[in-house]
Amino acid sequence: MKTLGMFSSMKKSKNFNGRVDQKNPDELEIRPGGMLVQKRDSNNISLPLQIPTIRVKVKYGFSYHEIRISSQASFGELKKMLSVHTGLHPEEQKLMYKNKERDSKAFLDVSRVKDGSKIVLVEDTASRERRRLEMLKNANIEKASKLISRIGLELDKLGPQVTALEKAASDRRKVKENDVDNLTGTLMTNLVELDSLIVDGELKSQKRMQERRAQQCIETLDKLRLEISEAIRNKRNTSLQQQENSISQKPGVRKLKQRVQLKQKDLTEKSPVRNSNPFVVMTTWETFD
Repeated sequence: MKTLGMFSSMKKSKNFNGRVDQKNPDELEIRPGGMLVQKRDSNNISLPLQIPTIRVKVKYGFSYHEIRISSQASFGELKKMLSVHTGLHPEEQKLMYKNKERDSKAFLDVSRVKDGSKIVLVEDTASRERRRLEMLKNANIEKASKLISRIGLELDKLGPQVTALEKAASDRRKVKENDVDNLTGTLMTNLVELDSLIVDGELKSQKRMQERRAQQCIETLDKLRLEISEAIRNKRNTSLQQQENSISQKPGVRKLKQRVQLKQKDLTEKSPVRNSNPFVVMTTWETFD
């Protein structure tokens, strides 16, 4: 071969010390750096080795698919090409060659697949089910992650509102009971949504963190509701007491009240005194042993 000849001539042009032999000056050239080397021959430059393309016939059900592919490609690459024609995901395919299932990492040339070879494609139902379960699991994880993130953003907005109500109550400012109820209802809805999630790992930690945040806000609002209810009750009692006092201070009501008290006193004094003599039993009862 030309390539081997080039290397053999290079060996002949060097002496024992590794220096270039001066007996063939026509085969030498000086490089820009001053180094004396063997002259390059454009005819000796070998072209890159071309990998042949083969045609394989793949049977899938009652249909055949002719695929052009590199002879050094893997069965996994062939599966990717077949997915375009069959609609089957590469992980749902089984390729049988010479009555033996071939691994996706195996190469065609190593398995002695040649131009015109026949391969059978079989749908791997077990892999299909595993893949669908994995897709469903990933979809649920993505859905749970989005829900936790959304609730976290809502709590970022609701938390300051709860703090503002708490500060208003501590400053003796009026807090509407309706505002407290609305915030509590929204937080309870978020808490129920979090409770319905079944997650593991990092998502479980995120879920617990958001649950604690919601519960703390709800506890704060419950305390505010109790304070508001107590304040309303105290205000109502004070108002009733004031009304009673104002009514009792009127002249007509005061005289009427005095008359009722005098009448009750007269009735008490005129009521007869009952006889308090002891009760005497006149009958003698016969006893039995």
